Amino acid sequence: MNDLKAQIKRLHTQGVALLNAMRDEQFPAQMETHFTQVLKKDYQEFKKSLPQFKAAYQPWYSEALAVVKVLLPLRYTDFVRLYEKPKNRKEITKDNYVIEDYLNDTVITTGFDKKVVAGPDAAIPAFEQQFQLLCAILQTLDSSLLDIRREIQSTLLDAELEKAALLAKHKHYRAAGAIAGLTLEKHLEQVCARHQLKISRRGIADLNDALKKQELIDFPAYRHIGLLGELYQLCVTGKKREPEPAEVADLINGVDKVIKTVF
Repeated sequence: MNDLKAQIKRLHTQGVALLNAMRDEQFPAQMETHFTQVLKKDYQEFKKSLPQFKAAYQPWYSEALAVVKVLLPLRYTDFVRLYEKPKNRKEITKDNYVIEDYLNDTVITTGFDKKVVAGPDAAIPAFEQQFQLLCAILQTLDSSLLDIRREIQSTLLDAELEKAALLAKHKHYRAAGAIAGLTLEKHLEQVCARHQLKISRRGIADLNDALKKQELIDFPAYRHIGLLGELYQLCVTGKKREPEPAEVADLINGVDKVIKTVF
C-alpha cells in the first residue's frame, strides 16, 4: 500500500512537470513573462528542468491509467477519452481535440488564409482534466487505500470462515470452531489497530474490552462478541464438553456478522 501511495505522488509530480512542459511548448512567451516578472525566477533554468512532453507522456499515461482503473474506476472511461481519438469523430474541433492529436501534431485549418480551427494548444484542457483526476485520487488516497485494505482483509477472513463451515459440514466441530474463533480474533486485532488502540494482551476478551472501553462498540455488540468468545473457548479446550453442531454454527455465523458490522 505504501508503494502505491509513493507511486501516485510520483505521478502527481510528473504530471505537474508535463503540464508545464505542454504550456511552455505552446505559449513560451507567456511562460517566460510569468516566470521572470511574476514569479521572479530564472526561466531558462526552469525550462531546462522540463521534460519533452511527447517522450514523457506515454509512460506517465500508462501508469496513471492503471491507477485510475483501480482507485477511480467510475472515471476510467473519461480518462481514456481525453487521450484517444473518438472512433465516431467526423471532424476535429477545439472541443474534441485530444492528447493523441497533440502527439501527432494535428492542426486543422480552414479557408484560403489557413486559419487554425484546432491545434496543439487545444489539448492542454484535456491533459489538465487528466491531471485533475489524478489530483482527486491523491486527495482521497488514504480513504481509498483504507477501503482497499478493508476489502482485502474481509476477503481473507471470509475465506477462513468458509474453511470453518466446510469442517463443520464434515462434523469436525472443534476444528471449525477454532478457525472461526481465530478469525474473530484477527478481525478484532485489525479493528483495534485501525483505531490505534494499544493492547497488551490479544485474546478475544481483551480486545472486546478495549473496544467497549473506547465506546467503539455498544453493549449488545460487546455481549455478542463475549458469547462468541465463550463458544470459541468451548471448542479449543479439550477438557470441556464437546461443542454442539448448533453452537458451532452460531459461532461461524456470529463471527461473519461481526466482520461485516464492527469496524
